[in-house]
Amino acid sequence: MVQRKSVRGSARVRVTERTSAASISREDRVVVEEPLEIRLAAPARAATRATVTMRTPGHDFELAAGWMFHEGVVARADDIATVAYCTDADLSEEERFNVVTLTARAIVRDPSPRALSNSACGVCGTSSISEVFAHLPTTRSPGGPVSGDLLASLPNLMREHQPVFDRTGGLHAAALFSAAGDLLVIREDVGRHNAVDKVTGSQLLSGVEPNGGLMCTSGRLGFEIVQKSIASGRLAIVGVGAPTSLSVSLAQEAGVVLIGFAREDRYVIYSRPDLVT
Repeated sequence: MVQRKSVRGSARVRVTERTSAASISREDRVVVEEPLEIRLAAPARAATRATVTMRTPGHDFELAAGWMFHEGVVARADDIATVAYCTDADLSEEERFNVVTLTARAIVRDPSPRALSNSACGVCGTSSISEVFAHLPTTRSPGGPVSGDLLASLPNLMREHQPVFDRTGGLHAAALFSAAGDLLVIREDVGRHNAVDKVTGSQLLSGVEPNGGLMCTSGRLGFEIVQKSIASGRLAIVGVGAPTSLSVSLAQEAGVVLIGFAREDRYVIYSRPDLVT
């Protein structure tokens, strides 16, 4: 699985900055945003398009693997045979790096048709939370008590490892921490959902079955973020922004800790306050 060697997380642009005192022309950096088409193949079937998402190039194979796992297409690391960029002759060099094919040894279920019409999130528009639980793993690490102070400190710990955000100010991040607060994986992307996919994909492509750990994300805690975190067996989900009503309902139904507005001196518990010490 050889990934693209040169990745442009940010791009240089000329801007004009105006203040009440002056107008200055200078160079700035903005986040690179490009489409990624993810295809699904198997030994007995040709590759077909599964979804298209806008993402920041980098860790594309992890994104594909994590997306397939969170969608319930594959159930474990061993279900993934290979992940590779497309080699279609009619694609330009740049286009080839925007198409990834995941070949699965076993396919649990085909991607939902909605994935092509709304690739911005995992299960947006799902009318029933029961549909989500029908495709979640049956075994997950049991949740135990976790320190509220530790959970509240995770956004700052994550922020210390966001180099592209430092250059652009325009990226989201997702980070996986151990129950003791040790940073395990962090990924940046223009989309919060992509960053979460990349974190899980990193584990899958390392041969690690996603299960356990504390998930921390930037921005709001939408339904797709909570769904993906629950699908990968996270014990607690922490965000710097607000959750939505549906994400709160899903966390409560799953019995996992959900914390929003996390700051070192303040946090709001939306699910399982009994597990936060």
